[in-house]
Amino acid sequence: MRNSRRLAISLTGAALAWLCSTHSILPRAAAQQSYSGPSRYASPQGASATASVESNAKPSLTAPAPIRSLRPSLDPSPSSVSSAGVPSASVGSLPTAQSIQARREALFRELADEFNAFDRLGNLVRKVSQLVKPSVIHIEAHKSETKGGQYESYDEAGSGVVINTADGLWVLTNRHVILGSQPSEILLRSADGRQYHPSRILSDESTDVAVMKVPDLRLPPARTGDSNQVNIGDFTIAIGSPFGLSHSVTFGILSAKGRRDLSLGDQKIDLQDFFQTDAAINPGNSGGPLLNLRGEVIGLNTAIASSSGGSEGIGFAIPINMAVQVADELIRHGRLRRGYLGVTLEPDFTVSDLGPLQAVANGGAKVKGVRRGSPAAKANLQRGDIIVEFNGSQVDNDDHLVAQVGLTPIGSVVPMIIYRDGKRYRTEVELTDVN
Repeated sequence: MRNSRRLAISLTGAALAWLCSTHSILPRAAAQQSYSGPSRYASPQGASATASVESNAKPSLTAPAPIRSLRPSLDPSPSSVSSAGVPSASVGSLPTAQSIQARREALFRELADEFNAFDRLGNLVRKVSQLVKPSVIHIEAHKSETKGGQYESYDEAGSGVVINTADGLWVLTNRHVILGSQPSEILLRSADGRQYHPSRILSDESTDVAVMKVPDLRLPPARTGDSNQVNIGDFTIAIGSPFGLSHSVTFGILSAKGRRDLSLGDQKIDLQDFFQTDAAINPGNSGGPLLNLRGEVIGLNTAIASSSGGSEGIGFAIPINMAVQVADELIRHGRLRRGYLGVTLEPDFTVSDLGPLQAVANGGAKVKGVRRGSPAAKANLQRGDIIVEFNGSQVDNDDHLVAQVGLTPIGSVVPMIIYRDGKRYRTEVELTDVN
């Protein structure tokens, strides 16, 4: 028997009236086998579904033991009758209704004790939801486009979260949620029903982050946490507008970190460092917050991997440190000023290519070429160098290095550790603006 499934990853903006205008994405490089094309699962053909157990023991020659009935005798012998004429209790007697009820009461007391301990977690989820919901915004963006010569007009639902910046309150969301809409075509609705329209929209294509300035916004800002301190297995809470159902709350754990090989079709995200969570994320959750149990925002929900278009326990969120850094650049400079190193990297390089260096390095990015006059050239990088550490952080692969360089402040002097011809070298590079 064969079973085929196709797994696609979609941005989680959702069209109203139960329509979803998501974009299918396929992973790159090594992840392609997991997400592209049907996978087949075949069961062995002709294999027997039964198994026999053989024993070498010889049959016993002694008489079999008598079989005793567990049912009470209908004609009790004198030995089973008390002097008062009442049958005495025996091993085979059925439990009385009183003993059953007593056992049930004992189980209820045990459950109550265990529930009191477990309910503390439920109380945390409820308190976090109540605390953060007023900071979450439901977004309805009216969009229009021409496909195949036909004009289409629709509303797309998404989410946002209010954050406090050096320039006051802004609404943080995903770029794809409001892409193609003018400020007057974007309706923002708070948890208590108040409605707003943004006066200014700033966004960055390379990270899928956007911020909106809203006049007279009187909502409490969410508290942001440190996404660098998040660990796999931590509990997470997602709040958003799945399928237009505003301010919905889901609960799960952080499944993985450092997902950098996602390809989102037409929506190209160059700087990736996604969290993965199994908290239910559906179309419409995009731009909403991913929270820890302290009520702090640790991520911005962005995409899902699904074969059905709905949640299958694989959601992706931009770490909040990254999202806030991009938002700050947009507010201060109107765009994200990306760091520029000036190298091309070998995309097929893996840890196994390190050879003997695997004893001292767990990853790295191999330099395929160095641009003349670039910061890398001034730092004396050469073709074949393996960059294993950048700005004090280990480099996992080429995508990781691209994200680190792109989000490093312009003008920073950054230390690097490289391996060249099996020897370890230290150098420094001063990054410039990629533009």
